[in-house]
Amino acid sequence: MQIESTLVNELQIGSRLNGAVEQNRRGEFGLLLAMLSADARDMAQFQLDKDLNVDQKLRKQFSLPPAQPLVADVSSDIHVTDNAPLFQQQGARQFQLQQALTPEAIVIRGPQPDTMVEVLSNCDELTKRKALNSYQQHTVIEDMHFIDQLATQRKISQTIAQQYV
Repeated sequence: MQIESTLVNELQIGSRLNGAVEQNRRGEFGLLLAMLSADARDMAQFQLDKDLNVDQKLRKQFSLPPAQPLVADVSSDIHVTDNAPLFQQQGARQFQLQQALTPEAIVIRGPQPDTMVEVLSNCDELTKRKALNSYQQHTVIEDMHFIDQLATQRKISQTIAQQYV
């Protein structure tokens, strides 16, 4: 008789072990217990936090809040924590409590990295807009009078016509 898969802990058996006890099937009960792993580390109570890393296990064990974020991006994250109004309304103690419960980021900035912001702060407005892709090319045609636009179009059509003759 081939076993489909090896049993590691009692969670894999499901209710078969209970059914064997209730219906007084000693042979099946003994077989199921014999198929379980003898290693205590394979028992179900030790498998709960298998996917967590050491930092997450310690935070869970000591009931610590999540770590304080270092940088928050205002442009992409709508829910940036700001505890300043709480400090103004209810004082320092309430601010410290709220900071412990929901810590705000140490640095809050926009989508640009610090080095780019520093460089752009030393540039003129046109260079800043070009770097942030918010610069709109200003064409001369938009400021021309309608008659001047017609004259320019006539010259362009004459030039194209001369090329094909």
